[in-house]
Amino acid sequence: MRNRTYQEAIDWLFYQFPSYQQVGASAYKPDLGNITSLCKLIGNPEKSLKFIHVAGSNGKGSTSSILASVLKESGEKVGLFTSPHLIDFRERIRTNGEMISEKSVVEFCDLIKTSTHEITPSFFEITLALALQHFLEEKCSICIIETGLGGRLDATNIIQPIISIITNISLEHTQFLGNSISEIAFEKAGIIKLNIPVLIGETHPESKGVFQKRALELDSKCIFCEDIDQKNNYQLPLLGSYQKKNLHTVLCSLDLLKSKGFNISKKSISAGLDNLVLNSGIIGRMQVIEEKPTIILDVSHNIDGVQKTLSDVVNINKGILHIIYGSSSDKDYESIISLFPIHSKINFCSFSNPRSLSGEQFELFNEKKDLNYPVFMNVKYAIEKVKSCAKEDDTILVFGSFFLISDYF
Repeated sequence: MRNRTYQEAIDWLFYQFPSYQQVGASAYKPDLGNITSLCKLIGNPEKSLKFIHVAGSNGKGSTSSILASVLKESGEKVGLFTSPHLIDFRERIRTNGEMISEKSVVEFCDLIKTSTHEITPSFFEITLALALQHFLEEKCSICIIETGLGGRLDATNIIQPIISIITNISLEHTQFLGNSISEIAFEKAGIIKLNIPVLIGETHPESKGVFQKRALELDSKCIFCEDIDQKNNYQLPLLGSYQKKNLHTVLCSLDLLKSKGFNISKKSISAGLDNLVLNSGIIGRMQVIEEKPTIILDVSHNIDGVQKTLSDVVNINKGILHIIYGSSSDKDYESIISLFPIHSKINFCSFSNPRSLSGEQFELFNEKKDLNYPVFMNVKYAIEKVKSCAKEDDTILVFGSFFLISDYF
């Protein structure tokens, strides 16, 4: 049972400083002033740690988790900072796979509550400061930090990494980052630092020049992973062809880390992949939870991610594809729904997070498009109802939002 004091601390964090996960745009603070003040308050832990900084539109969480697992198996003590969480806030902050303790969370929240400061930090800024302090206390030898939104003005950009990674660029969070691939790439390129190499996981004609220009300005080596031939027979325990690109990006990153003195062997890479879930806690990425029928949970939520997930699921599916789709109200859900295979059976589902597209909004969409797709208010109930109508060789895909998957767990 969850500690009451811990629950009070989490409630305070969410409601005193609402998170983007909870309220969306109003929680976004594109400025490094708050995190700079917070880090100063706790003794600037970011100045005493080694970092790998990971940005991108899709795949940054998987890439960060794979890297963390391999480096742990290579003998490093690895801090891993990711977002959002699916079940417990503490998933965001891990050391060698172990979540931060409830006690540490409570003590840090008490410190922020009782400190005199003239700032109103966001949920994300407080969480990052907590992570940095925790990684220093744990004496982490390397910390992998996933950005929140963008890069240039993201709170995580307070760190000075030994390498930077940008997985890919697609149209996402356009209200903050820009309306074109090149504009979004400019924001992501903000994590590139003076004389620090950057790896680009996926090359896009509209973003390539942006990254090259920024890297040249900062005398940083810009490595496009797609230009590197990596022959490997490693088995990644995650479904999805897009995970092969993430693995390729990780392998290129590991080669670069080896040149910086990290002791990384083929054996540690294999062990890192075998023990990925244990070492990183990653869930919800093309995760098969049942068979006959096959039930897959996936957190893809923007057009690019959804396209990749659908492509992979169509290849796996042997019968009828049943889709259970939920979305945050600020996503381009109409465009996403238009991608669903014409012969699939579509179901809509809202979730408990306040940002959810409501049942009423789904019904309005049905009416607008002259459709009659079922609308559910609970994902577990939706899965049971769809499963009762499915055959053994069918596939049920549950996806569209981290929050929809969170409600399942």
